[in-house]
Amino acid sequence: MLLHGKTLLVTGVLMDSSIAFHVARLAQEQGAEVVLTSFGRTMKITSTIARRLPRTPPVVELDVSSEEDLSALADRVREHVPHLDGVVHSIGFAPQGAFTFMDASWEDVSTAVQISAFSLQALAKAALPLMSAGGSIVGLTFDARYAWPVYDWMGVAKAAFEATNRYLARDLGPQGIRANLVSAGPIRTTAAKSIPGFERFEQEWGTRAPLGWDVNDAEQAARACVALLSDWFPATTGEIVHVDGGFHAMGV
Repeated sequence: MLLHGKTLLVTGVLMDSSIAFHVARLAQEQGAEVVLTSFGRTMKITSTIARRLPRTPPVVELDVSSEEDLSALADRVREHVPHLDGVVHSIGFAPQGAFTFMDASWEDVSTAVQISAFSLQALAKAALPLMSAGGSIVGLTFDARYAWPVYDWMGVAKAAFEATNRYLARDLGPQGIRANLVSAGPIRTTAAKSIPGFERFEQEWGTRAPLGWDVNDAEQAARACVALLSDWFPATTGEIVHVDGGFHAMGV
């Protein structure tokens, strides 16, 4: 019961294959009360998938590109829970044009950066009125130290995302709030399937990762998120925990 008595806001639950879904499931199993977010046409999908969790959580409206939704987030969450102990950022999007590095337009790139990087600061700021010392913000990244095949401007957005986490750790630390990321290996989620050529990651990862890698197993990364949301990392912030079978540590 690592999260007994805690209340969490989890974004990004779209299908039961998503890392966010497994974070929500494990969090409930570890004693947490969970609130989900979704928006627009995906609200119905998220609400349906939410019923597959051990306890069906409420779903509040949040489009991280909408100032109106961000401003209203605290009030919407308060309709269900009085405060938050943790927030999970599992949000990313890039238009198809952003996956062609040299030909991408600024319009496509700016969308990728806003939704996939700036949204971490925007979400944290929106949730801050509900959080107090001991709180934890956890985001999901894909190791941005390298120029990956096919990832292109999404990789640049992830680099910005990782930098954003470090600045969040700096600014929220004095309030006793931690900000950390989990860098997961490739998982066969809905978002991953939208990346052209994603199968190239699948083919290489299991071969080079010393612990091996299962692209269908999202629970490994979810467990790390739950651990970071718990009180077991009270002095850890600004960190990136790799859950990738050890791939990140290997050379050629």
